[in-house]
Amino acid sequence: MPKMLKFTRFSLRDFLIAAGPAAIAVLATCLLAYWLVDPSPPTMVTLSTGQDNSAYETLGKKYAGALARYDIRVVQKSSLGSLENLQRLNDPSSDVDIAFVQSGSTEHEAAERSGLVSLGSLFTEPVWLFIRSAKNVHQLTQLKGLKINVGPEGTGVPDLFRKILSVNGMEAGDVRLGMLENTPATVELLAGRIDGLVFSSAPDAPLIQMLLQTPGIKLFDFSQAEAYTRRFPFLSHVVLPRGIVDLGRDLPPKDYHLIAPTATLVAREDLHPALVNLFVQAATSIHGNAGWFNRKGEFPTASYTEIPVSPAAEKYYKTGSPLLQRYLPFWLANFLERMWVVVVALGALILPLSRIIPPLYVWKVRSRVYRWYGQLRAVEQEIEDVPREKHAQVYPAQLQRLNDIEERVNRISIPLSFADELYGLRSHINFVRRRIVALMEKAAVS
Repeated sequence: MPKMLKFTRFSLRDFLIAAGPAAIAVLATCLLAYWLVDPSPPTMVTLSTGQDNSAYETLGKKYAGALARYDIRVVQKSSLGSLENLQRLNDPSSDVDIAFVQSGSTEHEAAERSGLVSLGSLFTEPVWLFIRSAKNVHQLTQLKGLKINVGPEGTGVPDLFRKILSVNGMEAGDVRLGMLENTPATVELLAGRIDGLVFSSAPDAPLIQMLLQTPGIKLFDFSQAEAYTRRFPFLSHVVLPRGIVDLGRDLPPKDYHLIAPTATLVAREDLHPALVNLFVQAATSIHGNAGWFNRKGEFPTASYTEIPVSPAAEKYYKTGSPLLQRYLPFWLANFLERMWVVVVALGALILPLSRIIPPLYVWKVRSRVYRWYGQLRAVEQEIEDVPREKHAQVYPAQLQRLNDIEERVNRISIPLSFADELYGLRSHINFVRRRIVALMEKAAVS
C-alpha cells in the first residue's frame, strides 16, 4: 500500500515548484499593496476636548462611546479650549490626532500649511455673557469698569471677546478681564466676587444649563447680533427661543439674540480615512437631531468652516456612509473598500499566470523523464564504431551503465497521467539494451 502512494494523478511537489515563483511574486505584491494602501486603521486615537464640565468634554465622552462599538479606543485629553486644541494639532510632537476647534481660530492658508483638515461643522457655539442682574447691563459699553471673566487664553474666548469690545469702541483695559477657568469663574460669579463671565459653548454644557436657571443671573441679549455677523463672517446669528429652557416657568422669558461661531472637528491630514468616516458617522448620530439653535439634519455639515474639508468627510456628506459599511462589519467593509484596487490588479496579474503555470507544471513533470534520454543517447554514442579490441570492455560497461539507468528510472515517482511517457522511456531503455546484447553476440561470433 505505501508504494501505491507515489502513484497519483497529480504531483503537488511539481506544482509547487512550477507555481512557487509566481505565488511568491503575488504574495510580495499583496504585502507591498497592503503597506501602501494601509487598509487597517489604528485602534487608538487621541481626541483633545476642553475644560471640565464643558460641552467639549461631554461630547468627547459621546464620541468615545460611539467609536468603542467598532473597537476603536478614543483617548480624551482635556484642554483649556479651542486655541490650545489648535496648538496641539499644529505641534508635531503632540500625540493629538483630532480636536474640537472653534471657527475663527485660524485662517484657511494657515490650516493648509499646517496640514490640518476639517471633518465638518458640528453645532453653533453661542457667546454666552452672563451678568449679575443687579448690574442692569443692556449695552456692551455699559461693561466699562466691571470685572468680567473671559477664561484662559487657550480657550479662544478672550481673543473673541476683545474683538467684540473693539467694534463697540472699547479697549480691553476698559473692562477688567479675568482669566479663570469656567468652573471656578462660575463659583466667583455666584459668590458676587465678579460681575459677569463669558462662555462660548453648546447649550447642553452643565454650567450653561445651571446659569440659565439661576435667580439673580441674567443672559445678555445681543440685540445687534446681525450686525456682528456682518463684521465677523465666522459668526452667525442665532436665537434662544422663549421658554426653551423651561416652558412651565417660561425660561427664558423672551427671545434672546446671540452671536455664535461654530464648533468643528479638526484633524491632522494623515488621520486614517476609515477613522475620518467613523468620526463623521458619529457626528451625524450625535449632532444630527434638532437642537436649540438648529433644525434636524442641519448639522454636521461641510459648511461654516474656514479649514479645508477632508476629502473622505466631503465624500460622506455628498453620498452618505460607504455602501459596503451598510451591509458588512466595519473592519471587513473598510478592508474591501481600501483593497479593491489591489484585487483588480491581482486579477490582471493572475490571469496570465494561470495560463503560464499549467505548461510549466507539465514541463516540470516531463523533465523528470526527458532528462534520462540524454544519458540514454550517451550510451548509444559510446557503442557506435567501437574498435574490435575494445568490444570486451565497452559493451559490458555500457550494459551495466544502462542497467543502472533503468534501476534509477524505476524509482521515478510520476503522476499516472504521465505514466505513458515513463513506460515509453523504459521501452527505449530496453531497445538500447537489445542493441548492446546484439552487438556483444556479434562480437563473440566474429
